[in-house]
Amino acid sequence: MSEAPLQFVNPIRDAISRIRFAPHSDNLLISSWDSSLRLYDVGSSVLRLEAPSEAAVLDCCFQNESVAFSAGSDGSIKRYDLHSGISDTVGYHDDIATCVEYSDETCQVITAGFDKKILSWDTRMVKNLVFLANLGSEVHSMSLSGFDMVIAIGPSVHMYDLRSLERPFQSKKLDMGIQIKCVSSYPYSKGFAVGSVDGRVALDLAFPFNSDDIRYMFWCHPKSTDRRCHQVAVNGIAFNPRFNGAFITGDNEGNVIAWDAQSKKRLFELPRFPNSVASLSFNQRGQLLAIASSYTYQDANEMFTS
Repeated sequence: MSEAPLQFVNPIRDAISRIRFAPHSDNLLISSWDSSLRLYDVGSSVLRLEAPSEAAVLDCCFQNESVAFSAGSDGSIKRYDLHSGISDTVGYHDDIATCVEYSDETCQVITAGFDKKILSWDTRMVKNLVFLANLGSEVHSMSLSGFDMVIAIGPSVHMYDLRSLERPFQSKKLDMGIQIKCVSSYPYSKGFAVGSVDGRVALDLAFPFNSDDIRYMFWCHPKSTDRRCHQVAVNGIAFNPRFNGAFITGDNEGNVIAWDAQSKKRLFELPRFPNSVASLSFNQRGQLLAIASSYTYQDANEMFTS
């Protein structure tokens, strides 16, 4: 697998918070603590858009090839026209906004923040705030697949049906007993993978037409010579949309590893990156993997595609 850093005329000036490939192209959305949202055409190696904001941009997502959303440290949820660069504010959290997702199935933008709330806006309506839930705890990570939403709070995972957000249809406190750092929905069926602050990954994948559900936990790193596990936070998990059960993990020490959920095997490991892996994203064909290698609050930031 070959890799190459993306080239920027004006380098990203602060830590990268999130990267996402577009739903039908190789355009890559990049949010950063330098208060900008960028759109990069990976195929042409061209920066298509750099949209400034008033606050650090902590998460981003696509609605489609023309529209994107962001979550800001000032609590704002912004919508961007990716052709013109014009943005407007969808709404606000009462504290830092940390997560933003868009659902094609319900046309909703779902967000979470340090105000311990989940908010949902219907993009088809003018007065579009349609749901608000007080969770009592900060959401650390959130992921959507179809009508299912998975959120991570502390050591627990809560699953919601987007058609009925009043309460989760399932809640699980994982055996990790420690804070979950990231969660990624399984794109082929119901289920998820989570990564913890101490270097563990837990899989919970359900297959409705057979009994071969996958539920197990493992350390991303082998034990050292003193038989103690190396504890490094797992910052990102990305499932490959092309290969059923294949996924990638990225951690705080720059390690990127590919795994097979069904065989419980490590497939390969990329050469270690110089900085922490902040975010991962596959393109829609599963042929390109974008990796954000970034110090938190540092100037050294690089983007790679493999």
